Amino acid sequence: MQGTYKVAVVGASGYAGEELIERLLGHPGVELVCLTSRQYAGRRLEEIYPRLAKSRRLAQVAGPGFVEPRAESVVQSGARIAFLALPHGLAADYALPLLQAGLRVIDLSADFRLRDPAVYRDFYAHDHPAPELLAEAVYGLPELPGRRAEISGARLLAVPGCYPTSILVPLAPLLKAGLIETGGIIVNSLSGVSGAGRKADVDLLFAECNENARAYSAPKHRHLSEIEQELSLCAGGEPVTISFCPHLIPLTRGIVTTIHATPSPNVDPQALDRCLHDAYGSEPFVRLLPPGKFPQVRDVVRTNFIDLAWTHDARTGSWLLFSAEDNVVKGAAGQAVQCFNLMTGWAETTAL
Repeated sequence: MQGTYKVAVVGASGYAGEELIERLLGHPGVELVCLTSRQYAGRRLEEIYPRLAKSRRLAQVAGPGFVEPRAESVVQSGARIAFLALPHGLAADYALPLLQAGLRVIDLSADFRLRDPAVYRDFYAHDHPAPELLAEAVYGLPELPGRRAEISGARLLAVPGCYPTSILVPLAPLLKAGLIETGGIIVNSLSGVSGAGRKADVDLLFAECNENARAYSAPKHRHLSEIEQELSLCAGGEPVTISFCPHLIPLTRGIVTTIHATPSPNVDPQALDRCLHDAYGSEPFVRLLPPGKFPQVRDVVRTNFIDLAWTHDARTGSWLLFSAEDNVVKGAAGQAVQCFNLMTGWAETTAL
């Protein structure tokens, strides 16, 4: 199945869209044929992103640059796969007509991450615009048990959020193995400002974020819905409920997450070490850190790696798990390219 694919990026002017373009320009199996942006329609790619001007493959991009975001424009471009790098709530408007036209869709928003439309309504405060597609969509986290086969055959793929990736990767194998209790899991995450997207918002101004740190969206952040959905699946269908509190810190990119979990009765503390090594020892983008070393943003920024560490707290009897990732790469565009590679037969690490 490996070959060259004509690709469109819908919503190519956000942080994830920009990262996607850069990664796809370096992908030997991609021909970029359509880039959409309402804000930059009619302007050339190198005008908006001058640092890409000397890309050797930029000249291969069809057309003058950005076009208006219309589904028919994407179809007419000849694209066979479309990345949707749009705000939540907009992707469904494009996914349905693109799927009907025979394209495969990789959506970076939250529109197709949830399987239950009632849960979507609860967390997003409106009805899902295309509930008939929820059962078909594949949650695209390759590191989840058995997920690669589903991703490779997907017609509609939902790329996980940045917070969920930082939480699911450490916890998924432990819940699958029954090594931790499904209740009492506490998660604190610290994220750079780019996680909010490229938008005008007073709370995201430099003067508001610099030399500052604050919690937000507690106790019911919208991404909590997909986290609990996927953790419950890993636990064999037993409901998993977690306490999650995100924080905004003065970084451009990156997420650090700390997780507190209670071991199941009579579980040897060494079992956690064995489980994570068995699950991730050969994973291309998961790095298991040695004892005494903790994940940090500077080691993962602008990469598709997620670094993990863990320790047993003998005083409280709990396990502490730690992760770090780049929210724009492994938490968004890089993960989307990783899934594209699985869908098209390219080596999973291509362009990453």
